[in-house]
Amino acid sequence: MSNVLPFKKPAAKPKGLCEHGFHKWKIVQEKQFDVKQGRLVTVYSCERCGEKKVKAIGKD
Repeated sequence: MSNVLPFKKPAAKPKGLCEHGFHKWKIVQEKQFDVKQGRLVTVYSCERCGEKKVKAIGKD
């Protein structure tokens, strides 16, 4: 008979949908004032991969 080897998954950060641009955004901090832009901004973070984005509120 032969020996059975256990299967181990690679220790990689699971992204799944995020690597194709389908993030699951959650508000981290709402209505934070950005001095450089001179306006209020909202900070978003992806629940799956941790990527962050900042969106300005008001005039563009």
